Amino acid sequence: MSSTRPTSTSPPVRRLPLAGVLRAGRPSDIWFKPALSVVAAMAPPNLTLLALGRLDLAMYTTAGSLCALYAHNRPYAARAGALVWVVLSMLGGLAVALVAASLTGSAVVLVTVGALLAAAQKVLCDATRIGPPGNVVLSFVSSAALFAPQTLDQVPGHLALATATGAWAWLVCMAPALVRPHGPERRATATALKAAAAYADTRGTGGTGGTGQGHAPARAAGYAAVHAAWQSLLATRAPSRTRHALERLVVRAEVALAAPAEADAGQLRAWARALRGTGPVPQAGLPRSAAGELLGVAAARSLWARLGPLTPLAVRTALGCALAGYASLALGIGRPYWALVTAASLYQANTALTWSRAVQRVVGNVVGVLVFAAVVPLAHLGQAALVLCCVAFSFGAEALISRNYWLGSLCVTPMALLITEFAGYQAPGELMRERVVDTVVGALVGFAAAVAVTDRGTGDRVERALAAADRACEHAARLLAEPDPDPAALESARRGLAVALAGLRATADAAAGEWWQRALPRERVVLTEQSGHRTLAATARRQGLLPDQGAATETEDARP
Repeated sequence: MSSTRPTSTSPPVRRLPLAGVLRAGRPSDIWFKPALSVVAAMAPPNLTLLALGRLDLAMYTTAGSLCALYAHNRPYAARAGALVWVVLSMLGGLAVALVAASLTGSAVVLVTVGALLAAAQKVLCDATRIGPPGNVVLSFVSSAALFAPQTLDQVPGHLALATATGAWAWLVCMAPALVRPHGPERRATATALKAAAAYADTRGTGGTGGTGQGHAPARAAGYAAVHAAWQSLLATRAPSRTRHALERLVVRAEVALAAPAEADAGQLRAWARALRGTGPVPQAGLPRSAAGELLGVAAARSLWARLGPLTPLAVRTALGCALAGYASLALGIGRPYWALVTAASLYQANTALTWSRAVQRVVGNVVGVLVFAAVVPLAHLGQAALVLCCVAFSFGAEALISRNYWLGSLCVTPMALLITEFAGYQAPGELMRERVVDTVVGALVGFAAAVAVTDRGTGDRVERALAAADRACEHAARLLAEPDPDPAALESARRGLAVALAGLRATADAAAGEWWQRALPRERVVLTEQSGHRTLAATARRQGLLPDQGAATETEDARP
């Protein structure tokens, strides 16, 4: 075990990345689902308003329609509840913004309210792990509503429009359950199998038991995918034959990560391909000792436990958004909410990732303004053309944003500019100038706030993650030392160790990109991971999930 604590020479200030910040990656496996859903949720309400001659109300219907972007990776039972909370959060932020706009005309007060709303939305989205697009859409809607002309008697009607389209968005997102009721779980399991196959292709070269650090990114990606698959299955409340079959496939992916040299990558990929469509789930047999209830470890902490570490992030968001809005006002820009939303969109798990997002936001918005300049003559042909352009850009944004944030901004930026014209014609030159200035101001001020408000608790979280991984490894090793360990206890120990190692890697990666903190115990993290993954392999072998050769040696290596 890693009882020693090697010192680290990592500097307190870390370099900000430039290479690869704008590189396009692979699209999300389900990019088409939010893309098609937002089109289906947005087009009918806005075309209805167009037919009624009330396109000026489209901002409120669009607020509800944008809820269709959320929760597409969740099983339908969990998605139903998550989308209800998304719609309620959207309505809550919108209600506060509209009431504030109706009660005061002070831009400073409105920016302050917007910054506080953005901080609350950021913390709640991160704590609940709602996933993309996170707080950005909520902040965009509430911040824009703060500067929309409003009277108090209009608020109920506008909220009713957003409520109706939010309900429509809920129906759009739940409709696929009628055709493929287990689709999200099948996709999550297939992703885990493919990630495990990718790591198995490396054969774990470079270290015992598949612990070579040259392949650590592939291994970390594999464990993250397996963890996501388990969480998807945990969210599937009703037991079923399909769920039990998927559980066993995830176990096979997990075992392949523990012993990549002995995994059959081709078989893993074949199982993943078979999960497409609605055909039967492949049956991956397990030994009797591992064939019981497999979901004995719940890795998620309570909501309240996740809120505490997010305090620095809340302060960053509130401060950065407020200062960005004030700076925009000082420059005489008529739409300070653009600077506010730019700042709100930056904040990620650490300073390095926040810097990358700032670069992506600026580049995407500036190029997006040029796209707007090319498209605006077409949009000005009539209100119908305006609506169709916005719908097309909403699809394009979701099609591109999973490849890289700046690519999605190529469509988000012209869509946001066109939405301002729902209430009436806007001079394109002025819109473009203000958008560029507010983007640059929001990015500079927002990133400055991220540097000023550092998260000094990251080192403590790494220490706690190390302690949790050590305990889990010691527990598994003690069971392995017993002549006849309880099969359920051994399965629970293996799952607990896998969760602890995945948490350690995620915590260490997040801490590595944070500024102005004490040196991190990098060597100790590596040693703990090596010991933990050897123990995982030994545990899987003892359960009969791997060939029995060399079991005694690996068990001995796994002991502290």
